[in-house]
Order: sequence, then structure tokens, then C-alpha cells
Amino acid sequence: MARAAVLGAGSWGTAFAKVLVEAGTEVTMWARRPEVAKVLATEHRNPWYLPEIPLPPMAATDDAAVALDGADIVVLAVPSQSLRANLAAWKDLIPADATLLNLAKGIETGTLLRMSQVIAEVTGADTSRIAVLSGPNLSHEIAAGQPAATVVACSDVARAEAVQHACATGYFRPYTNTDVIGCEIGGACKNVIALACGIASGMGLGDNSIATLITRGLAEIIRLGVAVGAEPVTFAGLAGVGDLVATCTSPLSRNRSFGHALGAGGTMETALEATHGQVVEGVKSCTSVRALAAAHGVEMPLTNAVHQVCHEGLSAAEAVGQLQGRRLKSE
Repeated sequence: MARAAVLGAGSWGTAFAKVLVEAGTEVTMWARRPEVAKVLATEHRNPWYLPEIPLPPMAATDDAAVALDGADIVVLAVPSQSLRANLAAWKDLIPADATLLNLAKGIETGTLLRMSQVIAEVTGADTSRIAVLSGPNLSHEIAAGQPAATVVACSDVARAEAVQHACATGYFRPYTNTDVIGCEIGGACKNVIALACGIASGMGLGDNSIATLITRGLAEIIRLGVAVGAEPVTFAGLAGVGDLVATCTSPLSRNRSFGHALGAGGTMETALEATHGQVVEGVKSCTSVRALAAAHGVEMPLTNAVHQVCHEGLSAAEAVGQLQGRRLKSE
């Protein structure tokens, strides 16, 4: 039996821990707050993030050393912009040959590093030990046991397959892939495009507009992905268009919900209330993705528009006019 430490007790960390347990993996969860760890361990529920979902029995602690002791798989389930600081505290506790599986999706502010690059830099782990999980995986649906699929990407096929077997259940089907870069770029960028789709829906725009944003957003993602070394075919799969569609269209998506509140005339503060204060990765990622694109000479007009709406005071209506007024060209 594989042993996994899940570091982070938010909605996706909790849902994925449930998947691991139901796949036959021994799990210990780490929660930052002692009261969260206590309720997870004794009442088998997470009323802060998945209040309606009963959880299987699993160990939980607020002591990272306890969670990491003997772990074969270390699941990193903290927000992308706090990953570096958390890893700095955990790196000496991580077992020497453990696979590091990242769930967070984003590009680090300032450094413009992908999450796997942050992990390698902070821990010194060989890239062959670092895996990412990405796909159309809305946490509430996964926690409820609704059928879904995902991608486990790692340059070491054997490690990818080990993680695959550790999280395969009757409702959760993992595929393997070696394109870590493509899965990470798809995961980071789709949050930004989901903000755009949410803004459009909040403005009352219809399906044509949303479909246009998803399609042109995918074109942006592919351009950036190819520029930084991804395989184009990855974006036609679960970690590309699959994750993009789910995040852009579902009311369960924090990024879409945040964007919807902005498009309906809300402020950044009131939009945050629509996501119940949970981290909205795309709000920061739109800036770092835009900067990464600029560094590689890649044009990403939707990403730029989202950044301007979120951080430069551009109105949603002005953003639409700006995008529709761009020069005509071939697709």
C-alpha cells in the first residue's frame, strides 16, 4: 500500500485525499490550523470547504513532520503563490525518494517559474521526482464521487504510473503523460480565461461570446505553451481543453464566479465575497502569465485584458471594445 501525505486541507486537497483513500492509499493530511486537523481526524469532514461531503477515515495533523514521515507520495495542495514559503519549511522533512505531486495551478509572481520549477529550486529534488496533476477536476464534483478523469504528468513514467495507481477509483480515472510543461501551462492559463468567461457572463453575454473566449483563449494557451517547450497535443487533452471548458463554464469554478461578479459590476472586494474568500488563482496568475508571455514574445490579448480589468481599472465594457476592435487577421 502506498502512503501519501496531503499538505493542504482546502477543497481540492481534501477532495483528492478522499480519492486517494478510496483508491486504497494510506493518507495523512496536514492542515495549517489545528482545529481543522482535529475535525478531519475525529469527525471525518471538512466543514470549512466541503461541508456536505462525508469523508472516509484518515489521519490528519497540523504537524508537517508527522504527515511526511514515511510518505511515498507528497501531495502539495497549497495555493501557488504560497508554495515556495511552505516548501522552505517542509523541504528537510520530505523523504529522500518521495514523489512530489503538485496540485496548485499558477505561475509564480516575480520569478515567472512554473510550480514544478519552484519545487525543484526550493527542495533540490531531481525533476524526475516531480509530478503534476491536472484536468477537469472541480473539487465538489470529485468529492461527491461524480465520474471524472485527470492527467498525472511526470518525466519519469514509472513514477507517473505509481501515482496513477494510487489515485484510481471507480469514479476517478487518471491518465499518464510526460509533458509536465504543457500540463502546467494549461492549468495556469485556464484560470485566466475562466475569469474572462465569468466577466462575460456577468455582463449578460451569451453562449457565442463564451465559446469565442474559450476558443481564442485556447489559442493563446497553445502559443505560450509551445514557446516554453510544451507539446501542442497536450492542449487537446484533459489538461488542456478539458480543464479549460470545466473551469470556464461551471458555477463551481472560483475563477468564473469571481469574474462573473466583476462583470456584473462588482468590485474586487465584492467579487472575492462570491468565492467565499477562497483563493482565486487567476487574479494573480493573469499578471505573471502576461509577463511570461511578454518574455517569450507571445501575444495574449485576452490575458492582457483580464489583467487590465483586475489590476488597472479597465471596465469590462472597455475590455470587450478593446478586444473586438483589434485588427482583422486570419485565424
